[in-house]
Amino acid sequence: MSALPLTFAEFYPRYLRDHQQRGTRVLHFVGTSLFLVGAVAALVLLKPVLLLWGVVAAYGLAWVGHFFVEHNRPATFQHPWFSLRGDFKLYFDLWRGRERF
Repeated sequence: MSALPLTFAEFYPRYLRDHQQRGTRVLHFVGTSLFLVGAVAALVLLKPVLLLWGVVAAYGLAWVGHFFVEHNRPATFQHPWFSLRGDFKLYFDLWRGRERF
């Protein structure tokens, strides 16, 4: 990723290009699922550490996908908020069948 995009609409096509490999998408999907499980469990069980566990799982798996499958740098380093939004957009688009693994 180079120049700072002005909008999420400008960012997201680049985000998808950085997430082309099936393995990267699967790792992101599993990581985001674990984050959501951790967030819900933290709320239900009143154990905030589970939220931290979810964040570590999500970023850990996503970064494995980037470094070892996609062979690129995660967008998180340059565009953390757009990247987070992109993660959730891709996640729900995969669920809905709008994107493929």
